[in-house]
Amino acid sequence: MPTPPRVLILCTHNSARSQMAEALMREAARKTGVELDVHSAGTEATRVKDDAKTVMAEIGLDLSTHTSKTLYDVPDPQNFDAVITVCDSAAQACPVYPGQTLRRHYPFVDPSGGSLNRWRAVRDQLQTQFESVVGALKNGQTLPDSYEDNPAVTAQ
Repeated sequence: MPTPPRVLILCTHNSARSQMAEALMREAARKTGVELDVHSAGTEATRVKDDAKTVMAEIGLDLSTHTSKTLYDVPDPQNFDAVITVCDSAAQACPVYPGQTLRRHYPFVDPSGGSLNRWRAVRDQLQTQFESVVGALKNGQTLPDSYEDNPAVTAQ
């Protein structure tokens, strides 16, 4: 039986956007019956932010057991089918991956320090984008080059 595709979502601190994207991508895969091995990590580890936990709980996703981790804390860190960065700093610091690893950069706004409405807006953009990513994987399509290529995300 083939192994499910491995996806890494990378951000700077693995404290908000990458954590939310990981949970959203796992949920989208579960809902559509796509088998994926999804991980998130940061170039540095800190803690998962309370506002991320709050806005994810609002849509029924629990981040209470999530922990901030670096790339080297995830299993087999150099073996991913796709690596998606969600902030510019992580994109610049992302290590080199073998040629078969698909790289995408979706630079979402950092909601840190903002109101819960700002957190919700970023969560909703992440949800739309990562549902599209799962849909593309399910249908054997290539992932969009940028979230800006997804009209559903940019319209929010």
